[in-house]
Amino acid sequence: MFTGLVDAVGTVASARTTSAGREITIESPYRDLAPGESVAVNGACLTVLGTSGLNFTVAAVSSTLPRTTIGEWSAGTRVNLERAMRADSRFGGHIVQGHVDAVAEVSAREQSGDALLLTLSLPEGLAELVVPLGSITVDGVSLTVNAIPGPDTVQLSIIEFSRSHTTLGDVHPGARVHVEADVIAKYVRRMAAPYRSGAEIP
Repeated sequence: MFTGLVDAVGTVASARTTSAGREITIESPYRDLAPGESVAVNGACLTVLGTSGLNFTVAAVSSTLPRTTIGEWSAGTRVNLERAMRADSRFGGHIVQGHVDAVAEVSAREQSGDALLLTLSLPEGLAELVVPLGSITVDGVSLTVNAIPGPDTVQLSIIEFSRSHTTLGDVHPGARVHVEADVIAKYVRRMAAPYRSGAEIP
């Protein structure tokens, strides 16, 4: 499990396609990663296959590639990183599973005072899991929903700290980002589904 509080920004050193999917080597500040450890890379939970110095290698299986941008990563791509949460750590963000729900497109970017406003166009079905001032994860960053300006859209307010400590400051209209909806909203939708459909409740 993760919290959406990015603790480092890494750089893809190499990426190659394998029979199982995509293998990525990332340069990072981490010095004590171990094979088998989970790391959220732009919000996608990936398993460390091995390490070499400050580099670590992860793999994304073929089923992960269609629902993420991992297949587009190449040498030089900057990625947000977060190690799995420790049981004795402070819970500063929100519950993030590292299971990317979909890829959204940035439709607008504007400066408002000291905040950067990003508007995302969400894939069908995801907007109903988003509420104003609720939580959402974008490229691994825990964010608060600033507004819902229209159907299948969400506006986010990025503070200066997040801009300078993650890759979100580099995002412009047309960019594709990973989105993970709040897991609590997913459970609520699941439990409410029979009532919404009019089905008989056992």
